[in-house]
Amino acid sequence: MNVTRRHMFALSAGAAAAGLVAFAPGRAFATPEETAKAVSDLTGGSEPQTGRISLTAPEIAENGNTVPISVEVESPMTEGEYVESVTIFADGNPNPEVATFRFTPMSGTAVATTRIRLAKTQNVIAVAKLSDGSTYSDRKEVKVTIGGCGG
Repeated sequence: MNVTRRHMFALSAGAAAAGLVAFAPGRAFATPEETAKAVSDLTGGSEPQTGRISLTAPEIAENGNTVPISVEVESPMTEGEYVESVTIFADGNPNPEVATFRFTPMSGTAVATTRIRLAKTQNVIAVAKLSDGSTYSDRKEVKVTIGGCGG
């Protein structure tokens, strides 16, 4: 086969178009419904209780790139009763699950502090799962003035 400049141009254009389709961006943000489903999957379909867990987050974050949050769960942290995990969700980020912290009775306390990236103003939800299977949640709305994920 004799490859001409015109054939080479057509092949190049086709390859470029295929590459663009393969890397086309999908939906940018999770929805509150997807976040509710992720929470439901974590809790086994039961509604988390309120109380025992305290989520601390700023009301207004001037920069969504580094939003400080902390979570604390009241628990004796004994072999019979302790916090297994705390999962942080953000209902406006590309993936609703942001972080999971795991604890054991040897942890002593169920406290975690971190910085997260928030794409826009949204709810931050913390869900604690205890060793007896019960779950507790707390939520805060964080207003982001400068988007951390390109917003």
